[in-house]
Amino acid sequence: MLSRTATTASVVLAVVLAPAALADGPGGGVCGTGDILVTVCAEDGGGSSGSSGSGPAGADPASTGSSMKPADKCSYAIVDDPAPPRGHQSWGGRGSDEGAVYKVQCDSGRGGVVFVPTGEAGPGAPTIDPETVARKAAASMRLDGPKVAGPRAAGTYVVGMPMWMWAEPSSSTFGPVSASASAGGVTVTATAEVTRVRWAMGDGVTVTCHGPGTPYRKLREVTGSPDCGHLYERPSYEEPDGRYRGTATAAWTVTWTAPALGDGGTFTEARQTPFTVDVREVQVVNTR
Repeated sequence: MLSRTATTASVVLAVVLAPAALADGPGGGVCGTGDILVTVCAEDGGGSSGSSGSGPAGADPASTGSSMKPADKCSYAIVDDPAPPRGHQSWGGRGSDEGAVYKVQCDSGRGGVVFVPTGEAGPGAPTIDPETVARKAAASMRLDGPKVAGPRAAGTYVVGMPMWMWAEPSSSTFGPVSASASAGGVTVTATAEVTRVRWAMGDGVTVTCHGPGTPYRKLREVTGSPDCGHLYERPSYEEPDGRYRGTATAAWTVTWTAPALGDGGTFTEARQTPFTVDVREVQVVNTR
């Protein structure tokens, strides 16, 4: 039976992350999905009680889809301040009169939460990487590239004249958008938002804008964009199809939290949109 903190070097609990339509071996895989919640089953490679699936006794872990790892020293601490609410998936359908939920932290960096029945020894190290679960949440979001409004594909632009670049913002092109994913009783919530757009203009120049840019408005004087602009120094007639070919690449910053582990972090996803620009010279002829 586990005390409030205990240590073990065995490894018996493995978490299988797989798409909803596919499991990477017998007994594992996604056991439930929703609009923004993906619940991932746990698979016990050692056939201990309470597992959601296991291979034949004595089978090679590699042949059964199990994720057996070398010995990993882990510490356990009971989660009771406060305990997870009744019905939380970490209880596995059981109650506090049947056991307790423990937070697990391993020397390898793996961690998670696990239910331990009263009177039973603790399980081994759960192979739950919260960032992997966060990336699962991000994969369920719609994160698109910028919807380029300027430069316009049908527009004609002039050498030496300031160009305004901007994109039309929406939840799928700039965010914020949130989703959650769960694995082995650990739920991770992730929120994605575009923090910058990198415009490769096709003439060798790259412009980084921190936002969607300002839509062009006709002014009496010639002026550049206040936050996202460029000036072409030569025409595009020597380019393929007579147009510069550029890309607008959005950097989606995904911020995630795993409250059960007291963990969190960020990572970046990139989404790209191509565009073309017709740039011409204006010829002026002076006559008397």
